[in-house]
Amino acid sequence: MSIEISLGLWQDRPAAEALDTARLAGEHGFPAVWIGEMATYDAFALATAAGPLLPAGTRMVLGPFAVTVRDPMMIAMGAASVAALTGRPVDVALGTSSTVVVEQWHGRSRSGSAQALDDAAQSVRALLSGSKLRGYRLRLPPVPAQLVVAAFGPRAVTTAARHADRMVLNLLDPPTAGDLVTQLEAASSGPRPRVAAWAPAAIGTSLDAAYEQLRRGVVGYLAAPGYSDMFVRAGFGEVVAYARTGPHPRDLLAAIPTELIDAIGVVGTPETAAKRIAEFRANGVDDVVLVPSSTDADPFGAATLAHAGELL
Repeated sequence: MSIEISLGLWQDRPAAEALDTARLAGEHGFPAVWIGEMATYDAFALATAAGPLLPAGTRMVLGPFAVTVRDPMMIAMGAASVAALTGRPVDVALGTSSTVVVEQWHGRSRSGSAQALDDAAQSVRALLSGSKLRGYRLRLPPVPAQLVVAAFGPRAVTTAARHADRMVLNLLDPPTAGDLVTQLEAASSGPRPRVAAWAPAAIGTSLDAAYEQLRRGVVGYLAAPGYSDMFVRAGFGEVVAYARTGPHPRDLLAAIPTELIDAIGVVGTPETAAKRIAEFRANGVDDVVLVPSSTDADPFGAATLAHAGELL
């Protein structure tokens, strides 16, 4: 099992802190840094800035990119650009994102996103290998990237089984992660892809501010299909029922207990963190990807990274 780091891109913190988190992740020897995008930096631009801060062998996992927003040519060109400009190994993650991001922010439709994910996985892999697709071929060197598929629903799991080197899961408790690992094994014709699980993290630091930040991060997931069922199974049915009534986000935030973060995160003392990582491993997860909280008490997630580095 490996422990990797994802940049938090916290909306309540200065955007440039992501670079400090990347630098510290490299200094502590984490094998991979995941670089996505939300409302600040473009992922390819951020990765180009972060790459020189990382040791030469540290992999950058870019995305997941919403396949109904970015087409395969854009994704392949961006990944090849980062690899060529930074000299760092690059992997590519694909997903379907959310209705808010795709339809509200970008004005695109998520209709048919499951099929689009399968099509994009095949096309991006072909383009990164240097193959020509619909008349286009990379003018930069081919990228020996691992392909990662973000999955939750059965069709995405099937796509991961067919095309991915890794499947990544987001904001799940270990038992639900285990259920998806089982689904992936059933859908795979041979050895299944590795499974990575993102987990919000705050280790060995003051937890008050961290819990506040991490609680804000789950507000949009409580009533979302799939996630809501997972939270109900984990014992938070009352919070989910309240979320489904459509309250103001401020009121919903106030209703989220810290125990909900404990259920999906790696939070607390280094000993607690080690036990939680072991729980993910016991449920079939190969790689735990920590998303370190960044607060005034622990800027850049420095303490979390230091303690997690001792678990490598």
